[in-house]
Amino acid sequence: MALLEVKIPPMGESISSGVLSKWHVKDGDIVKKDQPLFELETDKITSEGTAEAAGKISLKVAVGTEVKIGQAVASIDSSASAGSAAPAAAPAAESKSAAKSTEQSPAVRRVAAETGIDPATVDGSGKGGRVTKGDVLAAAEGKSAPAPTGPAPLAIPSRTAAPFPTSTPAAAPAPAASSGDRQTRKKMTPLRQKIAQRLVQAQHQAAMLTTFNEVDMSAVMDLRKKYQDDFVKKNGFKLGFMSFFTKAVVNALQEIPGINAQIDGDTIVQNNYYDIGVAVSTEKGLMVPVIRNCDQLNMAGIEKGIADVAKKARDGKITLADLDGGVFTITNGGTFGSMLSTPIINAPQSAILGLHAINDRPVAVNGQVVIRPMMYLALSYDHRLVDGKEAVTFLVKVKQAIEDPARLLLSV
Repeated sequence: MALLEVKIPPMGESISSGVLSKWHVKDGDIVKKDQPLFELETDKITSEGTAEAAGKISLKVAVGTEVKIGQAVASIDSSASAGSAAPAAAPAAESKSAAKSTEQSPAVRRVAAETGIDPATVDGSGKGGRVTKGDVLAAAEGKSAPAPTGPAPLAIPSRTAAPFPTSTPAAAPAPAASSGDRQTRKKMTPLRQKIAQRLVQAQHQAAMLTTFNEVDMSAVMDLRKKYQDDFVKKNGFKLGFMSFFTKAVVNALQEIPGINAQIDGDTIVQNNYYDIGVAVSTEKGLMVPVIRNCDQLNMAGIEKGIADVAKKARDGKITLADLDGGVFTITNGGTFGSMLSTPIINAPQSAILGLHAINDRPVAVNGQVVIRPMMYLALSYDHRLVDGKEAVTFLVKVKQAIEDPARLLLSV
């Protein structure tokens, strides 16, 4: 028997442990070389572990266990063939009924005890054939329905009884829901814990202030509508709004360099590059992958960069290199319908731009009231480093570039 240990791979000097959040295989499965085996959540990224050889796998660690870098979580018997897995599947049918009785939720067990129904005798409608609370209740109703065999006897009131009830009879109290029905508890993932720590840290350490403005999206929307088909034909993907805002931010950072800086102790660090972070919402939490050298990219390059890192983040394949650095962040709550918000700075950066939903609103243009697609902009900034004049000027520069995109070409 040739056994190969499956170990947690190294993922950078700053990561020493993580939580094994998911197994892609079951104990005893035959796996192929390079097949994904598990997902590991750390305080920064979620990564996959793959098989270094083909064979039969034996799992050593349960889902939810905190593991160290280099720890063995499974072993692979590389001498096993695909045929050796067949006998293992045979007892599955025999254990099906046992699984029904042993893998029940607290609610199912409670209802089973109250009704006298054995869950093992009930056909489950839940995931994987599991018996649900509704399945047990339905079985109980079916069991009790045939009980009456004749007409119910009439109740004749006595002469001393009141002719009409003086109060409505109280209904039989419903059984109290178990804590499993009303609440669930689960440990925060390392990634969620890190997000929470960073957000609280940013609010405690920075003198955060937010300034607002609104922008007329008509020019950008007209430009996209006019050139969208040609853009898609040439590049294979659509022209979105984020590339316009990214270019507008780079232009404003070049005009107001004080915002492209950060505080390190008692030192001001001035950044002379333009790596822009774009907040991406994933099932595991908010991530901010970085688009590098945005001042050197055209609109297509920025759109492609955003699409690539967003896909990696949502697929759980983001790397530390994708998240590292960044001098400024853009977050778009408008994709979820947010009309206005005060975004929190992504430390150690000094500012973040919040975009919001585009809504048609009446506005005054050249003395006339017209309906225009308007968006609120919010710039949160660290007042320790950035003065109000700089912040307001920066936001006005972004507004001007979006309302007149020709400014982006001329860098004015």
